Amino acid sequence: MSEQATVSTSRVALIDALAQALCALRTTDEARALLADLCTPAEVHSLAERWHVARLLDAGDLTYREIHEASGVSTTTIVRVARFPKPEDNRGYRLVHDRAGETGGSAMRPDPTKGTSR
Repeated sequence: MSEQATVSTSRVALIDALAQALCALRTTDEARALLADLCTPAEVHSLAERWHVARLLDAGDLTYREIHEASGVSTTTIVRVARFPKPEDNRGYRLVHDRAGETGGSAMRPDPTKGTSR
């Protein structure tokens, strides 16, 4: 196996391990705690902005420029996120967005031991 194939395989294994860890989360509080442990505050903010943009784009009420002006998110990021409603291989935004819609905006359950987790 070539060195590039080994690196590619190990990246896949690392991503799979992270995906499995995400699947183990049960509540919004648990997800928030993991994000705080894994990411810098700036990285969490960037992920949150992308999710916000995805939801605004899905609503279809605003242009890219209006989203940029209202949120401050760069138009480059908005265009990158705008791929999610289109046929993309991963379909992650769409999947989670649809599930979040089924649960009133959160794809995860709130922590029942803490009242509301928002």
